Amino acid sequence: MEHDILHIEGTVENVLYKNEANGYIVLDLDAGGELITVVGELGEIESGEGLILEGKYVTHHKFGTQFQAEYCERKLPDTVVNIEKYLSSGAIKGIGPSLAKRIVNVFGEKTLDIMENDPYRLREIKGISAKKCEEIAAEAKKLFSLRCIMSYLSQYEIKSQFAMKTYQKFGEHAMELVQSNPYILCGDSIELDFRKADVIAHDMRIEKNSDKRVIAGMQYVLKMNTTLGHSCLPLSTLLEKTTLALNVGESDFYSSYNIALEENELFEYIKNEREYVYLPDYYYAEQYIADRIKLLRDFTSPEDFDFSAMIDIEEEEHKIRYETLQRQAITSALSKGLMIMTGGPGTGKTTTLNAIISIFEKQGFNVMLAAPTGRAAKRMSDLTGCEAKTIHRLLEVEYNTGGRLRFKHNENNPLDCDVLIIDEMSMVDVMLFESMLRAVRLGCKLIMVGDSDQLPSVGAGNLLRDIIDSRMITVIELKEIFRQARESCIVTNAHKIVSGEYPDLTQKNNDFFFFKRDDYDKAVKLIVELAKTRLPNAYGYSPTENIQILTPSRKGTLGTVELNKILQKELNPPDGSKPEHKSYLYTFRVGDKVMQTKNNYDIVWRRDDEQGTGIFNGDIGRIVNINKPAMTAVIEFDGRVASYPFELLAQVELAYAITVHKSQGCEFDAVIMPILGGFEKLYYRNLLYTAVTRAKKLLILIGSEAKINSMVDNNRRTRRYTCLRSMLAETGKSRNDLFENLLISEDREREDTENG
Repeated sequence: MEHDILHIEGTVENVLYKNEANGYIVLDLDAGGELITVVGELGEIESGEGLILEGKYVTHHKFGTQFQAEYCERKLPDTVVNIEKYLSSGAIKGIGPSLAKRIVNVFGEKTLDIMENDPYRLREIKGISAKKCEEIAAEAKKLFSLRCIMSYLSQYEIKSQFAMKTYQKFGEHAMELVQSNPYILCGDSIELDFRKADVIAHDMRIEKNSDKRVIAGMQYVLKMNTTLGHSCLPLSTLLEKTTLALNVGESDFYSSYNIALEENELFEYIKNEREYVYLPDYYYAEQYIADRIKLLRDFTSPEDFDFSAMIDIEEEEHKIRYETLQRQAITSALSKGLMIMTGGPGTGKTTTLNAIISIFEKQGFNVMLAAPTGRAAKRMSDLTGCEAKTIHRLLEVEYNTGGRLRFKHNENNPLDCDVLIIDEMSMVDVMLFESMLRAVRLGCKLIMVGDSDQLPSVGAGNLLRDIIDSRMITVIELKEIFRQARESCIVTNAHKIVSGEYPDLTQKNNDFFFFKRDDYDKAVKLIVELAKTRLPNAYGYSPTENIQILTPSRKGTLGTVELNKILQKELNPPDGSKPEHKSYLYTFRVGDKVMQTKNNYDIVWRRDDEQGTGIFNGDIGRIVNINKPAMTAVIEFDGRVASYPFELLAQVELAYAITVHKSQGCEFDAVIMPILGGFEKLYYRNLLYTAVTRAKKLLILIGSEAKINSMVDNNRRTRRYTCLRSMLAETGKSRNDLFENLLISEDREREDTENG
């Protein structure tokens, strides 16, 4: 019921709260004698205004029932009483109650019409000088500009928040600019869907081959492909996709494309004599990363110091013997300003990292640790004994004056540390890495840790692999599997998989098991048995705390959506004592294991005496309470407790089963993974490798041996278009190298399928 769109009308009685940064407002609306609390991003609204609203009723856990407005049409007060009340409220800067009364006494019901269309008539009012009139006219123009753009966009059922963002970006010229080019609504900081802007353009009779439309269409295609991991596209691909989507010709495309390049609305990069096209943000990000890495590398020259004695002391203190590559990694971390340490499971990355941290701290350096996700940061803290934060929390998210998110730490406010260590680098995308580099001062050492054989980041780019392949900085790959790790079939089979060998599926007495099932129903039945009874009985594992089902896909019989519904029914069935709430995809109930599917920087959480904001994509938690009267659910994420209004549950999914992509950065005591056909493009080697390495103590594969082997054979890495590696190589050339390239031809860079 709370999802039904409702229509209400009334007059603003009081404005209770307003946030000028993002236009969020809380007000009391007199709707035919009934006082209704209204919330939403509606902009500058004052007492006395008439509003026509569309939205829905929600219940705030603290403030009770409110009407959440999504669309707003504003009507100027049309009675003398309401006009005076409106002006007295401070709607227009420079007009207080006394002056408002004098103005209304002269102009009556025509007051607002005169202020909008002929404001200089205000000089007729006693006490308003020419200068005062100019000031009031300027303020009135701002007010009517916002009202105008909100009213205009509401005709197209465009939510008020987009009108507010448009006004924040373009000010009093917003309406004029939108009417000259509605596609500006698709741009940065407004981000209206291209198709909605296209409807407005059609009504304005803008030609389908207009430069405005074609350029916006190119940007839309590029933006959609960033969600697939591409930071850029080949020009030929962009041409094909854009002309098809917009139904325009090739000549129209190139005409608009050249204009976009001239205006810096798009950027082109040539790699291997082939053109690649970027949106500005992604071009600047990859170019900045390349330039900054060179600067960090050159700024901190290796120290002429032998660290062997320090490493020997660490060995003696911790009764450890570091192998050759571990000692090399420790030495490189201590001596160089920039380093990557990589390696598979059981190769001693954590042991090496602990030695690096220990020696740095003994030297008096301030060391900071971070990881991309909350779970990865918690695991890093547990393994090192030092506090680790998410990268977002380390950089500190805040809002700028336009209501946009940004990081508090940047070039002007760098992090106060001597050493920054980032774990799970395979999960970091180019946009986040750019922000992180901006916050690292030149004297800070940067150590990156990760497994480049795992899946790349959810966000755009192929960062870790590109940096490694560029050979711009020191990379130490730990290869030796330690004796204790060699006893684990999870570890040995993971290394076989990544080397292109088939895993040993015959073991029955270790930590890696295979159950052959050729039938979907039988496979599902076994998954339920293992999670519900067999593993809890044999190992004492909790079905929700220790066991995780991983699948390649969301869709299909063995996809996360269907498996979650089945597992919920078996592991947390309906019970009269458990409150529940029906959402779009799932029915949530107390006790359910859930996952956040979208970064949300505004959710407030509490942990003991600590309070913070932000729950992020991939965070796994458990519903601990559902309050139907208050329309809220309380979810605990690794000790952080957050309250969710029911409408925010659209950002949450059941997590008894999750995709392998969503499991990155996490480890689970027991992993169960069905591999029995499905979407062929999802069955490849490093997806299987990533899944296997998520298991800490026990891994169970269910399905077809032939399918598992075919995944090992399929070494098709996730194909991503990016030019970062080429930019790094180009930035890394010395002046002599550049001069020599004028005289002799370079061997053409080998085109890697991973990089398009």
